[in-house]
Amino acid sequence: MGLPHPMNASLRNYLVVTGGYWAFTLTDGAIRMLVVLYFHQLGYSPFEVAMLFLFYEFFGIVTNLVGGWLGARIGLNLTMHIGMAMQVVALLMLTVPDAWLSVPYVMAAQALSGIAKDLNKMSAKASVKVLAGDGQESKLFKWVALLTGSKNALKGGGFFVGAVLLQWLGFRGALYLLAGALAMVLLVTAILLPSGVGQMQSKPKFTQVFSNTPAINWLSAARFFLFGSRDVWFVVALPVFLNDVLGWDFMAVGGFLALWMIGYGFVQAAAPRLIRKRHHGQGPGGGTVRQMAMVLMLVPAGLALVLEQGGDPAPVLIAGLVVFGVVFAINSAVHSYLILACSEAEQVSMNVGFYYMANAGGRLAGTVLSGWAYQHQGLDGCLWWSAGFVALALLLSLPLPPVGERG
Repeated sequence: MGLPHPMNASLRNYLVVTGGYWAFTLTDGAIRMLVVLYFHQLGYSPFEVAMLFLFYEFFGIVTNLVGGWLGARIGLNLTMHIGMAMQVVALLMLTVPDAWLSVPYVMAAQALSGIAKDLNKMSAKASVKVLAGDGQESKLFKWVALLTGSKNALKGGGFFVGAVLLQWLGFRGALYLLAGALAMVLLVTAILLPSGVGQMQSKPKFTQVFSNTPAINWLSAARFFLFGSRDVWFVVALPVFLNDVLGWDFMAVGGFLALWMIGYGFVQAAAPRLIRKRHHGQGPGGGTVRQMAMVLMLVPAGLALVLEQGGDPAPVLIAGLVVFGVVFAINSAVHSYLILACSEAEQVSMNVGFYYMANAGGRLAGTVLSGWAYQHQGLDGCLWWSAGFVALALLLSLPLPPVGERG
């Protein structure tokens, strides 16, 4: 029969990694919706519900820093499967009786889920670089855009799945089903994937996780403020505003945000086609990031100005969110491509871990600032903070080189 063609093998392995990432992402979105709805039903205050996710975000910073180094030492497929196993444990931790579900206990379970999520994400995205091969910029951009975009669409779908399972099977029934399904996916991917993907020949020291490549450092700093710009108004301020000011019920708010996330994911997946005329078959470079950031900065600033002038908030926010989502999705997809394009194959897991540490830090800063700014400055203030964060991301993107140059 002969050996499989290398191209067929790499494509098959990419599809296995993507399928495992999809399954994990569905559980990640579902568990978030399950926790929010169920603990709200138990009488937790909105602040207490928000606190349940504090360690989820915080440990994303730690996990990305350590996970990239770990992936380089033991292989990306193994770190991906460790992440899946930890998610199964996190799901099962929440099946205990209600009397055990104190805030510290649930925060611990969510911390484990956050570690699992970032181990899985780092492993899947770094694997794409290894599987695509060197000198395959156009294919790499398409593969990473599809992986990232489909992940975000499925996370939005996970919100819906979590709500449906809660109503259909109850809190614990939903958790058991999700844990069992993910355990099966873990087993299948462990059998199908080759061992040692992304493993370095020499064992890197932990200090090597801090990149010496200027382009990666600039890109990571820009990523921090890019994702802070989204979460500073999207995570807390927007849903609270829709519920309290516009009078939307919880299902309407959740459904709207889920649809936005799904649409955002589809745009990310389509990013290579949307901007292909700009890079003529090659991967996009720093110029594309700067152009997208310049456009993105105008969106929250424009929304804030219209709202301050007394514009009808419902249509203004819906239209603004659509524009913001499209531009942000393209910018994020180019970022995700560049971190891989600027990395050597052997160092990719450590570079991706460092980069997504900055991503997690931006999410944490945006989440905390979203609550504080909305309480003291309203939604308008959150939008101005968002515009300021994008401006900082734009400034930090100025040193980024064209693709193919590592700086």
